[in-house]
Amino acid sequence: MRKAKRWLPGLLLVSPSLIALGWFVYYFIGVNAQVSLSDWKGQAQTTGWAGFKWYQELFADETFHNDIRNLLIFTLVFIGGSLLVGGVLALLMDKGVRGENVFRSIYLFPMAISFIATGIIWRWLLNSDTGAGTTGINDLLGLVGGHSEWHKSDSDWAVASIALPAGWALSGYVMALFLAGLRSIPDELREAARVDGASEFRVYWHVVRPMMIPAIMSALVILVHISMKTFDLIYAIAPLDPRTETPAVYMYLTSFRGGFYARGAAIATMLFLAITIVVAPYVWWATKKERIR
Repeated sequence: MRKAKRWLPGLLLVSPSLIALGWFVYYFIGVNAQVSLSDWKGQAQTTGWAGFKWYQELFADETFHNDIRNLLIFTLVFIGGSLLVGGVLALLMDKGVRGENVFRSIYLFPMAISFIATGIIWRWLLNSDTGAGTTGINDLLGLVGGHSEWHKSDSDWAVASIALPAGWALSGYVMALFLAGLRSIPDELREAARVDGASEFRVYWHVVRPMMIPAIMSALVILVHISMKTFDLIYAIAPLDPRTETPAVYMYLTSFRGGFYARGAAIATMLFLAITIVVAPYVWWATKKERIR
């Protein structure tokens, strides 16, 4: 009875959130999985059983294979750019600069902008045909010998260029994560390494880097999760372009343009499972680490 009195008030406080989470998240995940096993095509919902038919077709679909390839390229460029820019900014901020709060706000500001607005702005920047007297990023690349039409080429640059605005938007968030991790490391550890004769590079590599692993893992999981479900940014920059299409875009086109709701639900279920495979090991690792503490 005493134990019940301890946890009952807390349960009552969080029960509205738990009910909303269970209904609006997990219930509809189950509904989506159920639809993916049906034969729903067209506006009228059908309840016929199709089994794993749509999943088998997706595994044999060349378009879906190309979308997965585009997603891998997008994810690598997006994560690499975000971690590199965010890490450099965090190291510079950790050294101490005047007006640090102003700079942090400036670097975090792109994250506050919706991906739709970001996509429209970057579509103008990446397009060299925006009008007379305008200069896009492609034109600037052409001046220094780069590929001045990378967003129009058939190479991997088409989808890689879409990752640039995504990295620009999230690099400030990565900076905030890394800066918090750097500030949590005691200065005594760095000073002890310097007293022992370690160079600044060795201090960061052997002292700072191991203690930054939790922040790095958090950033990786969050960025991978965002990259897998990114739709609005890609659709705003290059709508209906197969060179930049990812599974999230393919899901939208299949469901709402083609009317194949069961097939689109199958794509959504596969994306959910992929995100779960990425996130679940991190949650297990973080929980285990907290228990050890």
